[in-house]
Amino acid sequence: MKLKYISLVLFLLTSTMFPQRLLKISVSKGAEKEFLPYIVKKGITYVSAKELSKILSGNFYYNPTAQKVEMKFENYNLKVTAKNQFFVIASKYNYEKDVYQIPISTQLIRNDIFIPILYSLKYVELAYQKKILYNDKDKNLIVTSKPIDVFTSMEREKTKTPITVTKKKKTNSKYDIYGIEISKMTNGTLIRLETTRKINMFRSSIHNGKLFLFISGASIDPNFLKSFKPTGIVRKVKVKHVKGNKQIEFTFKNGTAITDSMHSSSKDIDTDDILISIQNNALSKFTKDLSVDKAKWNFDVLVIDAGHGGKDGGAVGITGVKEKNINLGIALELEKIMKQKMSDVKVVQTRRTDKFIELSERGKIANKNNGKLFISIHANSLIGRKRSNISGFEVYLLRPGKTQEAIGVAEFENSVIDFESDKSKYKKLTDENFILVSMAHSASMRYSEKFAGILNQNWGKGVKAVRSRGVKQAGFYVLVGASMPSVLVETGFLSNKKDEAYLNSKKGKREIANTIYKSIVDYRKYYDEQMKEDN
Repeated sequence: MKLKYISLVLFLLTSTMFPQRLLKISVSKGAEKEFLPYIVKKGITYVSAKELSKILSGNFYYNPTAQKVEMKFENYNLKVTAKNQFFVIASKYNYEKDVYQIPISTQLIRNDIFIPILYSLKYVELAYQKKILYNDKDKNLIVTSKPIDVFTSMEREKTKTPITVTKKKKTNSKYDIYGIEISKMTNGTLIRLETTRKINMFRSSIHNGKLFLFISGASIDPNFLKSFKPTGIVRKVKVKHVKGNKQIEFTFKNGTAITDSMHSSSKDIDTDDILISIQNNALSKFTKDLSVDKAKWNFDVLVIDAGHGGKDGGAVGITGVKEKNINLGIALELEKIMKQKMSDVKVVQTRRTDKFIELSERGKIANKNNGKLFISIHANSLIGRKRSNISGFEVYLLRPGKTQEAIGVAEFENSVIDFESDKSKYKKLTDENFILVSMAHSASMRYSEKFAGILNQNWGKGVKAVRSRGVKQAGFYVLVGASMPSVLVETGFLSNKKDEAYLNSKKGKREIANTIYKSIVDYRKYYDEQMKEDN
């Protein structure tokens, strides 16, 4: 199955076209590159409907008056409206329409509609007629060539219950609002106020557990309430006249708690009816407490990976010092400092003893604990030479190796798989494979680069005995599995007499651990500032 891999890359847009910081989705289509803008607001990712249309089909229509984008596909059109929770899918052949309700509204940003991707994707997929996958944590979007039958019973069940659109009823009413219909939906309750014309002046709010719709400049049929039947959570409806304006009061069944974030009012884009959507409790969890969603991104978990261990001793120094012991000693010292000075951050070790851990398991441990930074600690050695004058610290990012030396370091660290029973799960990290691997890590690469830069800068201040050889890049299997900002640190060369002695000393382990800790402190400040800007 042919896939188009789409990954999310952070960037600061300098153009005055958009009023705020945006990010971009980098779209890989063979040798071509395309970009899809998106924003993150209160923990929710929104993407540009216009640009998404261009990427998928190359065609859309924007109505600036109605503030509506019509995404045009081969057999169906998808209509989305600004500050609205309803998506309309229309057939190009029989002109039938289905309306779907999402739990939160779209955003209007300078003549473009930004849709909440998590809640919108299934409807884009239905109109596009091809399977689309999305991982919000890794910010990866995958468009496949696998076709889907748009309105099979299975797809209807998957996408909840559609709201079937009927043609505007013919009425002889001389009033602006003449009827009310209430529908109990799978994802909430929909109130439809039937109108004879477009009404622009209205708003809704929640007060004392009741919902109030305030209407200006419109008349209501005195027989309006005759068509009302208690439905869903709505039990009573009253019409009041307050200072010359109309007010409709909705009372809910006992025990129903409704907040402002759980409802919205809008105009039906096809009939001009006034629509009030109320989320049920299952959907309200997405929006009622955004602080919980935001809390997921707090810098609260550090994952420390002591390289090698057990039957895998790693590199061996001039005097027989084993890399696995050096790595574990630094990792445990770093954990000790973290607990003393940054106790609000949970420290997760991939190993705390002389134990063999498979490379793939190390990433799984990090992901399972929702780590915010992954640091894999190692010690280097000049391959094929017992003793060497080459010395120094290096910090690596997960990217194709640019130099033969970097490739050699990665090959040595990756040779751990020789100790594993199932080697087939590791694909060779060729340049071609790295296009896919790098894209999967692109969402966190900016942060990986930032931490690597901070650590490299702090190294010269905190570790005088081992010089820094800079930030480098290579293909390490251990970094592939960690879905978070991650680096691999080579603390020195065991094939160098001075480096080996320093790394094997208590002073050396303490200074290295303390330098890494200070870098974490600096990085956390940067990370927290970025999270505030994005949310």
